[in-house]
Amino acid sequence: MPLVTAAVLAYAAGLLSGFGGVSIWMLAAAALVVWGGARTRRDRTALATIAIAGFATASIARGAQASCFERLLAAPEWEVTLAGDASPGAFVLGRHSCGVKLRIAAAEGRAAAGARVVVRGDAVRARDAILVTKADLRVVRSAGALARWRATVGRGIDARFGTDAPLVRALLIADMHDLSPTLRDRFAAAGLSHMLSVSGLHVGLIAVAVSLVAQLVGFARRRADLVVVVLTGLYVLVIGAPLPAVRAAVMLATVSLSMALQRPTSAWAVLAVGAAVPLYDAAAVLDVGYQLSVIGMVALVASGALVRRWSWLSAGGWRGTLYRSLVASTAATLLTAPLVASVFGRISLVAPVSNLVAVPIMAVLQPMLFLAALLLPFSPLAQFVADASRPLIAAVDRLATFAADLPGASVPVVADEASTALACVAATAFVVAAVSRHPGGALIAGASCVALIAWRPLMPQRSGMTELHLIDVGQGDAIALRTTRGRWVLFDAGRDWEGGDAGKRDIVPYLATRGGPLVGFVLSHPHADHVGGAASTLHALKPSWYVDPGYAGGSSSYRASLLAAQTMRTRWQRVRPGDSVVVDEAAITFLAPDSAWAESLRDPNDASTVARIRVGQVTLLLTGDAEADEEQWLLARQLQFLRADVLKVAHHGSSTSSTPEFLAAVQPRLALVSVGAGNMYRHPSPAVMESLAAHGAITMRTDRDGTIIVRTDGSRIEVESRGERWTLKTPR
Repeated sequence: MPLVTAAVLAYAAGLLSGFGGVSIWMLAAAALVVWGGARTRRDRTALATIAIAGFATASIARGAQASCFERLLAAPEWEVTLAGDASPGAFVLGRHSCGVKLRIAAAEGRAAAGARVVVRGDAVRARDAILVTKADLRVVRSAGALARWRATVGRGIDARFGTDAPLVRALLIADMHDLSPTLRDRFAAAGLSHMLSVSGLHVGLIAVAVSLVAQLVGFARRRADLVVVVLTGLYVLVIGAPLPAVRAAVMLATVSLSMALQRPTSAWAVLAVGAAVPLYDAAAVLDVGYQLSVIGMVALVASGALVRRWSWLSAGGWRGTLYRSLVASTAATLLTAPLVASVFGRISLVAPVSNLVAVPIMAVLQPMLFLAALLLPFSPLAQFVADASRPLIAAVDRLATFAADLPGASVPVVADEASTALACVAATAFVVAAVSRHPGGALIAGASCVALIAWRPLMPQRSGMTELHLIDVGQGDAIALRTTRGRWVLFDAGRDWEGGDAGKRDIVPYLATRGGPLVGFVLSHPHADHVGGAASTLHALKPSWYVDPGYAGGSSSYRASLLAAQTMRTRWQRVRPGDSVVVDEAAITFLAPDSAWAESLRDPNDASTVARIRVGQVTLLLTGDAEADEEQWLLARQLQFLRADVLKVAHHGSSTSSTPEFLAAVQPRLALVSVGAGNMYRHPSPAVMESLAAHGAITMRTDRDGTIIVRTDGSRIEVESRGERWTLKTPR
């Protein structure tokens, strides 16, 4: 390993150590590679000094940010740059010029992503950010030219690609805001999640296509290389300069320059130049995209070392190419596994093979998407290219679906700090073994770490907090309560479809991976999007009891759930207002429906089970699909029990629920909406989202935030989604 590469990795490892957090393990383990790669004591001393400098730089930056954090917390208003579009009811991220993040629950005002706004509202400390509720936004500077250009390209993609637009936006302009969590999980299970983030693969494919076109029109090699560097650089700027794309563009420019000067350099040195972004932006080392990009490149270099070592990999023909591609894909999967597990909660076992099929498709698709973007000013031509690319878009998505649905395609994991640390050390040991002349010690160390990871789940794991998991099952509900003793109560079980259901696909693996018995199942009402996965869940997890409203004339899925309960000897009971069940520290009280009132109803939604969960001073209210009529019934008979800190919004945010009177009685601080991305019902209603914001609630949705976990110790509330956490303190 060249000394310059070792220096860059040492500095990155020092930065991560200085910033702290779970991601420290990702490149702190790389310090072992750096240390092992140094040839002399002087080199080790120099690299240690560089790592210490990185640690000091990060510590100083963290201290300055902490000071700014305290100043902003006491300020009456904040000027920030928005990371997403803001409108009443939206929950968006903003960033102050000193680097402090503000999570903004907008109540008034609208602004586009990239705009500079002044925010006024109620602010509280929320872990690593400032949480602003009841926020009023005022634009002080519109989004810059590049942001407007990107927005224009985005609107053009929407017009030309229709339902494929969210995936095309991700592949082309690094905009993943509208990607459904279901699609993200599907790509993660197939081992193709890296394709959803514009990185070296995407930039490289575009660069190759531009180079071929330049040479076909008669450009000399050097001039063609210059055109490639300029166009790819402009492309990276237009899409917002995401760090993985910046790294790829810098590496491309480095290779082109070295070839022009006839001074070839090693892959390690090129990696070092591309990974040097933290030299001018220390916080860049915390970006997950940057980490995945660098680790992926390390995997490619390490696999190259294996090819040189194993002569059978140097064979010619299609078999040699296949073997080398499989080794590179396997190396990338192994090295990125710790980070992918911590972000997506699963590890793909089919990734090496699925990537072999996906990369050739992307090699044709990515240049076509780039051409479509260039032709957007010429609508007929852009539409022609867009239509021509649709089969390839469908092929990538179907490949992801097929690979994800294979038995044992992926393994759900719960990535805590200790397991992540061990996995990173194991991955690092693989790199050492790949590039070392004497790999035995590294292989033993890596195998020992893998053994410890396999052994850890046998030890009981308790979080010390009560958890409510709003599981992303698409258009449906599945809510799991977990006590501090690791016992579960499940409220609803998602939908079913021909050949499968959410219980089998989502809920059973989700609960089984985290461990602990399912003691009870509560059904809100017998519609298929709530009871569809119940039979599979009951058969697999065998709860002790089953509670539901007993609404007459239920669906076939409901009848199947009752038969499953009978087979599993699960005790069934009808909901009665006022009944309670205590599971460890959580007291569950049923507020509705009343059987005499429900018998006169024609819509099962209005006979939804409404459950109130009390943990210490914190209250959570689950409302199923209760409509306005049932809300009025609750206001008339259960008013004193409706006030809650957390509200599961009824009927997926439909305009037929969440009346102003009901929200005024509940006064939720956090509102959770379980809804499928792009659903045909157009849930949730914008009016309901605005109403929730007007009542001071922070609203989170599974179609945008994926699975949401709410934790409480009875005195504070912690929220987690997509690996990010923030805290609400001192509830009423």
